Amino acid sequence: MTQPGLERAFSIGRTVATFCGAIRPTTWNRGVGLLERASMPDLLVTHRSPHVRRIRVLAPLLWALASSTVMAAPAPEAQEVPDTNGQPPTDAPTRERTEAEDADAGRTVVTGSRRPRPARDVPATITVLPRPEIDRSPTLTQDSLVRTVPSAATFRRTPSLVSDPTAQGLNLRGLAPSGVARSLVLLDGIPVNDPFGGWIFWRSLPRLGLERIEVVPSGGSALYGSGALGGVVQLVSRDITGTQLDADATYGNAHTGMLAARGVQMWGPVRASLEAELLDSDGYPIVSAAQRGAIDADTPSSHAVLNGRVEVDATDALTLSARAGLFREDQNGGTRLTTARVELAHFGAGARLRTADGGTFTLDLFGRVQRFEQDRARIPQDRSSEALAASQDVPANDQGASLVWTGPSWTALGTHVLTAGLDARRMTGTSREQLFPPAPSETALRLRDTGGTQLSGGVFIEDLYTPSPALELSAALRMDVWRNQDGEQRLERANGAVATTRFDDRTEQQLSPRLGLRVRPLEGLTLRASAYRAFRAPTLNELYRPFQVGTLLTAANAHLGAERLWGAEAGVEAESSSRGLTTRVTGFWNVLDDPITNVTLEQPLPDGSTRQRENLGQARVRGVEASVDWRLARQWTALLAYTFVDPVVTRSPGQPGLVGKQLAQDPRHRGTAILTFHDPDIVTATVQLRVTGAQFEDDLNERPMGGYAVVDVSASRRLFWKLHVFGAVENLFDREYLAGRAGVDTLGPPLLARIGLRLRDAP
Repeated sequence: MTQPGLERAFSIGRTVATFCGAIRPTTWNRGVGLLERASMPDLLVTHRSPHVRRIRVLAPLLWALASSTVMAAPAPEAQEVPDTNGQPPTDAPTRERTEAEDADAGRTVVTGSRRPRPARDVPATITVLPRPEIDRSPTLTQDSLVRTVPSAATFRRTPSLVSDPTAQGLNLRGLAPSGVARSLVLLDGIPVNDPFGGWIFWRSLPRLGLERIEVVPSGGSALYGSGALGGVVQLVSRDITGTQLDADATYGNAHTGMLAARGVQMWGPVRASLEAELLDSDGYPIVSAAQRGAIDADTPSSHAVLNGRVEVDATDALTLSARAGLFREDQNGGTRLTTARVELAHFGAGARLRTADGGTFTLDLFGRVQRFEQDRARIPQDRSSEALAASQDVPANDQGASLVWTGPSWTALGTHVLTAGLDARRMTGTSREQLFPPAPSETALRLRDTGGTQLSGGVFIEDLYTPSPALELSAALRMDVWRNQDGEQRLERANGAVATTRFDDRTEQQLSPRLGLRVRPLEGLTLRASAYRAFRAPTLNELYRPFQVGTLLTAANAHLGAERLWGAEAGVEAESSSRGLTTRVTGFWNVLDDPITNVTLEQPLPDGSTRQRENLGQARVRGVEASVDWRLARQWTALLAYTFVDPVVTRSPGQPGLVGKQLAQDPRHRGTAILTFHDPDIVTATVQLRVTGAQFEDDLNERPMGGYAVVDVSASRRLFWKLHVFGAVENLFDREYLAGRAGVDTLGPPLLARIGLRLRDAP
């Protein structure tokens, strides 16, 4: 229960508590299998975990923000138009455009060809989430926002609000989901995937500083190397212009409160931005009611982010930049001994030189230092007690650099624009694990240290060839080399005996081509096609670190090789400006060789592992994605989007029983419907429906999880000047559905409601 003093200080908190109590319905039409439907009672968030730290600072800060007086903002300054290499600006196919001033959102993208250009001219299919949609989304976390694109999904159905960081991997178009992301996530061109495990700390990416999110769901290794096997998602920061202040302050049920702020200032040629975000939540009971025991409680979590960026126009042609940030996240998996914590610091520097005749040069340097800690419990079947099973400490760091050159256009039977670049990255980390065996003995394993270093580098070149305005051809080629070295495992037993295993250094390489075609026979009709080769090198986590989910222990494999992908896509986009209608359909076919998967073993390993990471033969992932973006009227817009995926194991040496099985954690059907009303004088409101089909938890397809559909809503209204009141509800009808079945059935989030205040672009 919230402290009385805080309730008096922040009246909005009381209002939300009353609001949540009034609208919380009972569970209906649960999205679980038939057996679970008969056994799971309604899920209500009715208690607060006693071991959660109370919000002692958040409520007074919210009250202070609500009580502040906002000054009128001056007219916005003109923004520099991105360099499009002489091509005329055109509207990109964005997810939402609801007012005249939003028309410029998404004009240019940078991810499809590593340079700014109109999205409708890029041969690859790109989905853009512009700033207005980011601001209006009912979702609380970044991963939930990205998942509103049906082609994008995280490994598990739970959001990062309660999901362990190691289960936050991203996949696009259903390409073999796992805790390790098979897609690359960038922030202004800098990779943010964890250097040790490849997963993404979504909560380290505050949305107040974002201008747009670009999703390219096709093999991107020809431009970005390892990690871009299934595509690229890039978060693009807002420009630093004028003097601005943005802030969010929200509070909701499950005692979830958030404060976020972004400030911008300019001093002549120097400009700077500072972002901060604080979030604290009690979470919800994650174990299904049918299996919940005495040890199960809520899933509390908290995080803090602080990011800074400075840019300097050294000359008219040279821009220098620097950035740094701190992030900390604490999570509890629902029991006292199931915890995770992340601490990281990142830094970067860059330079952009524009020359009259030699093109543009962009240099980026970046690095990260981090520590991931995780405790896992040993829990009996009735979940009546728990004991500490393992405690892991994983320090890791990485350093990298990239140099990209975009040349001026030149003519040879049409117009050519060359882009070339090189990059290098060093990643190192160690998993230090203390084990607590259930039956202590002199030979019991007590300490396990495993880790190593991975060096990687690549060089690429791309030519965009435009014989005529109606036709564009693209060709890209990249060579990558990576080396795993210093791999070592050290085992110490209770009697003091130590065994050390050193793994052989290995060097591998990969050539990644990509060909693309864009044809525009009519002004409103665009045809696209591309074929590509992509790859992903195994992460240090997959090579060396074992992990446990529920009661299932999965072993690492130091002999893993790279995953490799052949793929193609073809699509059509039709746009009618007079009707405000844009329709897109894209078909895709991917063949994934040697995918790294968690394979169920016929016999457990000596350490009790029942699964192990292996390169599993071959999988075929084919499907189609479609979307309709329609401006119904001046205030109304609608979006319908759907992705169908057919993910099947086609070859499995040593595990023939897996052939024909559906890939785990990979639903065949995903869809989104969004309806938005926007009138600045009345209200801005969004209703979205998210539908996910049935899927399997495991590779043997023995643990099914039913499909589900949830409705989210949000609304905001300007109070005065730049201050807005805002409210949002995720899972409006409190739909109960399974999120995982790894030894214990876990649930997706119930109804989560919040209300708060927003300050936008104040001077």
